[in-house]
Amino acid sequence: MNILLLGSGGREHAFAWKIKQSKHCSKLFIAPGNPGTASLGENILLNLNDFNATADFCKSNHIHILVVGPEDPLVKGIYDFLKSDVALKDLIIVGPSAEAAQLEGSKAYAKAFMQRHGIPTAAYKEFTKENFEEGRNYIQNHSLPIVLKADGLAAGKGVVIATSHEEALKTFEEMILDAKFGEASSRVVIEQFLKGIELSVFALTDGKDFVLLPEAKDYKRIGEGDQGLNTGGMGAVSPVPFAQGAFMQKVVDKVVKPTIDGLAAEMLVYKGFVFFGLINVDGEPFVIEYNCRMGDPETEVVMPRLSSDIVDLFVAMDNHTLSNQQLVFDERSAATVVTVSGGYPEDFEKGKVISGLDAVFSPETIVFQAGVRQIDNQLVTNGGRVLAVTSLGSTITNAVTSSVNAISQISYEKKYFRTDIGYEFK
Repeated sequence: MNILLLGSGGREHAFAWKIKQSKHCSKLFIAPGNPGTASLGENILLNLNDFNATADFCKSNHIHILVVGPEDPLVKGIYDFLKSDVALKDLIIVGPSAEAAQLEGSKAYAKAFMQRHGIPTAAYKEFTKENFEEGRNYIQNHSLPIVLKADGLAAGKGVVIATSHEEALKTFEEMILDAKFGEASSRVVIEQFLKGIELSVFALTDGKDFVLLPEAKDYKRIGEGDQGLNTGGMGAVSPVPFAQGAFMQKVVDKVVKPTIDGLAAEMLVYKGFVFFGLINVDGEPFVIEYNCRMGDPETEVVMPRLSSDIVDLFVAMDNHTLSNQQLVFDERSAATVVTVSGGYPEDFEKGKVISGLDAVFSPETIVFQAGVRQIDNQLVTNGGRVLAVTSLGSTITNAVTSSVNAISQISYEKKYFRTDIGYEFK
């Protein structure tokens, strides 16, 4: 099978690494990819939101499966566009329709969906410029902390947990009146703060049946001990020690199955990954958010732990045989530690020469490239998050130690990373 993977980050490098291992993979194209994916397939220059160009490429290269890595093309309707082309009617697309992708594209849409289907989530209200004063009053009378979320896509930065009413009011004004996140914050969801420990659960679904992949926990804060500004993710671990037994049964019964049943009941076309951002509150799972694709950097720990052939799963998703699939996991722990550019998540410089990748020889460690480009045969930094260094080990502690040791062999100017990923479970 010829497979096209859309995206250019660490998530897509991990997908490419996994897809390349499949017995079904004849040729792998990655658009636009990065220097790491170039060693696994052929990088192609395609604008992810140029659906005409993607359609033409799929036809001219006889693509059998399209895997959409990031959320933006899904929310903008790449599934619907390609499926409207009769020449692509047999193309397997891993990703939902535009309407179903609103589970990630709009926080308000997702919260209303959860309400309709009795899925546990924090109490909330939504506000726009039209009821701005009502929103201010709501904040002033709300218990602390207060969670404010830009309704639309904001590159993972549209959520603020305010610890004072003054901070909450200032954030509310910046989002709605100053359009801090553009159109994404023209509507703001204000919700109850839930105290607990977060985790990410992933399902692959055909809109009716589903299989669960290995769960993970990611670390968003820039500083050790989960201090400082939010980022796109500084690392992740899998498995999550408490995500087993009775708790996971509650996740399936109260969250996953009602979500998939809700998709079917509302006749939403959904063939792809559902990312459940959950929080464990005294043994009960609550949904913080949905994503309509795999997470980053969670994919970098989930893919190494998935022993099953991922293309088999994509085919089963397409022909509605997911219920027959028995997934096999690597029982070892996986940890990814992300290296970032100095100054991230605020202003940072690009173009810093990366050296030492060839020194990472361990069979238990994989370096997934994220914000990297190649100039004159040299790898240089090209983003805030630069590398995701993933290791497998007998314990989370061992896996994190291996990744940190590998990072010590890699150099670029102003390299920064957290050494305490998985600290709660050590």
